[in-house]
Amino acid sequence: MVTILDTTGGISRRQLLKTGAASAVLMITGTAVICPEQAWGLEATALKPETLATLIKMARDIYPHDQLADRFYAAAVKGQDTMAGKDEKHKTLIEDGIADLDKRAGAGGYRGLGWEDDRVAILRDIETTPFFQAVRGDLVVSLYNQKEIWPIFGYEGESYSKGGYIERGFNDITWL
Repeated sequence: MVTILDTTGGISRRQLLKTGAASAVLMITGTAVICPEQAWGLEATALKPETLATLIKMARDIYPHDQLADRFYAAAVKGQDTMAGKDEKHKTLIEDGIADLDKRAGAGGYRGLGWEDDRVAILRDIETTPFFQAVRGDLVVSLYNQKEIWPIFGYEGESYSKGGYIERGFNDITWL
């Protein structure tokens, strides 16, 4: 479970201790999203840090893998921030899409929904929108193209440089 704290308005020690005891904490501070427990951070250059934090949660809901750390999802959504810095229409698409997610989620916003099923239901409602398609389409490449996660899924990478698949397990089918 990941708890996201917005520290732009300040955070008390008591609040931090209450939320950090049983979960990883993503802190939104200034222009960054930081996870001190797992020692990574993501600087926002074009999008709001709150938007990036929501995109990380959304990425995990679209492509849920319990064995992947949040830093891989953060690296995957960083491209949205980069694109938003180059294209004002894309920035508006992402910021408005996140605002719509938060509105649909109610008082606590999308990140405040505790149940994954509730968040996925909202995502199903918006899956045909340009916002969802832009995020999902980028994620499928930016998440799974990270070489660090390939061993987690048992993927060895391309095989051409290693002699191809024929001599490297392709013909090891024993059930046929």
